[in-house]
Amino acid sequence: MYKILVADDEALIRRLVCDFLHKSGYETVEAVNGAEAIEIFKNSKDISLVVCDIMMPEADGWEVCKRIRETSTVPILMLTARSQEFDELMSFESGADDFVTKPFSPTVLVKRVEALLKRSAAAVPDTSEVITISSLKIDIAAHTVTVCGNAIDLTFKEYSILLKLCSNPNRIFSRDTLLDDIWGVDFEGDNRTVDSHVARLRTKLGEWGEAHLKTVYGVGYKIEVNKN
Repeated sequence: MYKILVADDEALIRRLVCDFLHKSGYETVEAVNGAEAIEIFKNSKDISLVVCDIMMPEADGWEVCKRIRETSTVPILMLTARSQEFDELMSFESGADDFVTKPFSPTVLVKRVEALLKRSAAAVPDTSEVITISSLKIDIAAHTVTVCGNAIDLTFKEYSILLKLCSNPNRIFSRDTLLDDIWGVDFEGDNRTVDSHVARLRTKLGEWGEAHLKTVYGVGYKIEVNKN
């Protein structure tokens, strides 16, 4: 059974979310503020997904997300009371995978949770395959990325983009294809989300990223590998 951490300082929201998740067969654990959410996640090894409100006392949702991303690629679904692009961008910058605006349909939220869990399970194949391109190495089973032997800390979405591109070197993927394959066809954002994630990914990969992660203007992205 999947265990989901629900962090929100509003008791009614927590209870609503937890009740619907329970009805769908999920186990839940609750946090009443950001600091408690960080502590619970730190001490729990079996949390499969986090539902996290943005505006919380002690530590906001963005801080919670950043702290979780220091050690984990677990899917994170953010809740926001404001329908603003800034909240969406900040959520993705912090490492979130999706977000829902309040007031929301609990049924839709559960569907979002299901979609994130399915993509998370499918993102890492059950194999010991290691992909090596120049000085970059992706250990799929271990879910690790290194460049020149140095570990690269990537969010779940950044890792998913890199794995997809590196699994198909020299193939161009359109922004729409990456958006559908990694975020899902029900994602409400646009392809600027892909651009911002690729930009951060290239920066994290340093010289390797500049040399191999190429933008094909007007089309999309590819990992360029010398065929000779």
